Amino acid sequence: MNLSKLLDPAAIKVCGHLTSKKRLFQDLGELAASVYGLDASTAVDALQERESLGPTGVGHGIALPHARIDGLDRVVGAFLRLERPLDFDSVDRQPVDLIFALFAPKDSGVEHLKALALVSRTMRDPAVCNKLRANSDPGTLHAILTESRDNRAA
Repeated sequence: MNLSKLLDPAAIKVCGHLTSKKRLFQDLGELAASVYGLDASTAVDALQERESLGPTGVGHGIALPHARIDGLDRVVGAFLRLERPLDFDSVDRQPVDLIFALFAPKDSGVEHLKALALVSRTMRDPAVCNKLRANSDPGTLHAILTESRDNRAA
């Protein structure tokens, strides 16, 4: 598994200012709907349901919201870079500006966990995050996220 199989180039967006986590999830749901054919409201509800179990803001300005959804045949991702960080109830209490969301089939089991581990490893790399924050072109962001360093899941 690698990020280029999870993340369609069209599933990357740079956003100006979002006012809430709910609005962020709505943008992610709409992006997943337009690129992967998911039902936007189902995606938003699934993200909010998962978030209610505990915040997915992992610190250092990064959030990794994820959800399991009926009807998907594989794990897919969406990436947002915010021009103005958003309060996200992160573990370090810092606002987030880099959001990599994953949507997985309800019964994906280990594939969902492998994808989450891969995204987490990639987003923990300070050099990757610095490059992401320094660019606003979606094509460039996709290249940064999918460039072949060791971006394979365990």
